[in-house]
Amino acid sequence: MRQMQTTIAIIGGGLAGLCAARHLHRAGVDVLLLEARERLGGRILSTDDAGAVSADGFDLGPSWFWPHAQPDIAALVQELGLPHFPQYSEGDVIFERMSRETAWRYRPTGHAPETMRLVGGTGALVAALAGGLPTSTRLVGTRVVALALGDAGVTLTTVTSEGVERVIHAEQVVAAVPPRLLGALAFAPALPPDTMRRWQQTATWMAPHAKFFAMYDRPFWRDAGLSGTAQSFVGPMGEIHDATTASGRAALFGFLTPGPDARALLGDAAIADACLTQLARLYGPEARRPRATLVKDWAADPWTAAASDRMASGHPQPSTAPWVTGAWQERLSLCASETSGTEPGFMAGAVHAAHRAAREVVVRVSGGRTTGGP
Repeated sequence: MRQMQTTIAIIGGGLAGLCAARHLHRAGVDVLLLEARERLGGRILSTDDAGAVSADGFDLGPSWFWPHAQPDIAALVQELGLPHFPQYSEGDVIFERMSRETAWRYRPTGHAPETMRLVGGTGALVAALAGGLPTSTRLVGTRVVALALGDAGVTLTTVTSEGVERVIHAEQVVAAVPPRLLGALAFAPALPPDTMRRWQQTATWMAPHAKFFAMYDRPFWRDAGLSGTAQSFVGPMGEIHDATTASGRAALFGFLTPGPDARALLGDAAIADACLTQLARLYGPEARRPRATLVKDWAADPWTAAASDRMASGHPQPSTAPWVTGAWQERLSLCASETSGTEPGFMAGAVHAAHRAAREVVVRVSGGRTTGGP
C-alpha cells in the first residue's frame, strides 16, 4: 500500500478547496488536495454544447456573483485578473402564471445589485486557481473513505478511481466538501453526536436542483425586446435566463421545478422536450429549434448530493458556532460554502470559508505564530 506524507490534506477540489490550497501554498505550507472526481471544480462546471469541460463554457453550476454585495469573491476575481461582464438584462421579462392564461411581459423597475458573470464561465475561476498550484499538490480521482486521529495528526485512507488504496498522513485536515457528504466518511474516534447531527442537518445548497440549457445560433429573443428572463408557475422551468456567453454563443437556461425523483422517472429526453415546448410557448417557435440541449441534475451527482439532499430545503443560514467539537477540533477544519459565516451556499461563501479555515490551520502548524502569505 502506498504511503504519502503532507502537512495539510484538503478533502475536496471545488472552489473552497482550491482557495484553501492557494492560501496555504502561498503561506509556504505543504499541502495536498484530494478530489474524488476526475476534474477540479466541484459544483462549478462550465462546458461546451456536448457537456465537456470548456474554457468558453456554459455554467451548469453557479453562474453569477455580485461584486458590491460579495467583497470576498470580488477581491479574488480582481486579484486573479479575470474579466467579467454583466448578466444580460436589457428588455422585458416574461411572467407565466397559469397554463390557461397567456404569458405576459413587463419591463422591470428599480435598480437591483448588478449581477456579474465571468468571461469563459465560472470554470475560469477554477482554471486560474488550479494554475497557481503545482501539479504535485493535487490528486484527482481520489476519494477519502476514512480518517483516523492519532497523536501526530490524521491518517486518511483513500481509494483511486482505479481501486488503488493509498494512505496519507497529515498534521491537519481541511474538509472542503458539504457537511452531509463529510459525515458519510468513517471517523476514528467517532465524531460527537451533536457534531454529526449538525452536519447531517445542513442541507447542501443547490444539490436538489437541476438546470436545462438550450443553445442557439443567435440570441433571437433579444430581437423581440426580451431580456431572456422569465418566471413561470407552469413549468417545467420556474426561472429562465439568458445564458449567452461573452463570446456570443447564444443560450437560454432554466431551473427545473420537478423534484429529483420526478426527474429520474421522466429522463433527460422527456425533460428536454418539455422544456423546449415551454421555451417555444414563451419565446416563439424558433426556441423549439436549438442546436443542442443539456440537462444537468445535481441531485444525481454522488459527489454533490447526499440521499437526504433530494428533499428541497431552505438556504443555509450563517453561523459562528464551531463546526467541529471534541477530539477532532484541533486537527480538522471545515470550509465548504455551507459552513461560511457569510454568504453560505454561494461562491462568495466558499471563498470566505476557505480563507478562514486556511488561517486556522496555519496558526496550528506554526505553533500559534502567523506566517507569510495573504
